[in-house]
Amino acid sequence: MTTKSTRNATSEPTIEPDGEQALLFDMDGVILEGYETDPEVHTRALHDVVVDLDLEAPLESLAALETYEYTETFARTCEELGLEPTEFYALREEYSAKRSIERIRGGARGLYPDVDVLDELERAHPIGLVSNNYDPTVSFVVEHFGIEAFSFVRGRDLGVEGFRRRKPEPYYIEAALDTFGLDSGIYVGDRETDLLAAQNAGLVPVLIRRPHNETLEPTVDGYLEIDSLEELLEYC
Repeated sequence: MTTKSTRNATSEPTIEPDGEQALLFDMDGVILEGYETDPEVHTRALHDVVVDLDLEAPLESLAALETYEYTETFARTCEELGLEPTEFYALREEYSAKRSIERIRGGARGLYPDVDVLDELERAHPIGLVSNNYDPTVSFVVEHFGIEAFSFVRGRDLGVEGFRRRKPEPYYIEAALDTFGLDSGIYVGDRETDLLAAQNAGLVPVLIRRPHNETLEPTVDGYLEIDSLEELLEYC
């Protein structure tokens, strides 16, 4: 693995040949093409909920409810409309997950070509997929594309609790480590929150460069950079 930034570099991780370190990966922008779920997914999901609940609301209120984030404005707007905020948010996310799955099934997003290397990496190390994307969407991606290398697959839970546990919180990464019975390894991501989550979980952060993050300059100290997942083979 080559270090692309000496200012932010740390000592290279040691991946033992007996596989006693975990290789964990983010999904969006690392495995699945694209930086994130299209915001239009959440807009359409909100419309689904409005129809489902037969909800009548002014356009300015609906605009506040389209956001991916669970914010004070979101909660306050729900209360003004007589809605329970956490329940409404969870329902909106359920529809967002369905919409995101429909887009992927329709061919809107595919896998990066270097994902093929996972099969070779899996021969020596336990491999997991840990994403901020919705758990139903993450599970669908693995099944839809027939990715067999991952022995742990986890997206965040739908609803407010899942939102609050998303990276840089290490909650789901730590769940992967607990499943593997390990406490060391690497986490490969494409954004600063991934690097922070890796550090918070005690793992070596690895930043993979993709077209959408070529100009990213993380403020995190001590991370490694790769240009392709294939570079991980140097450690196996």
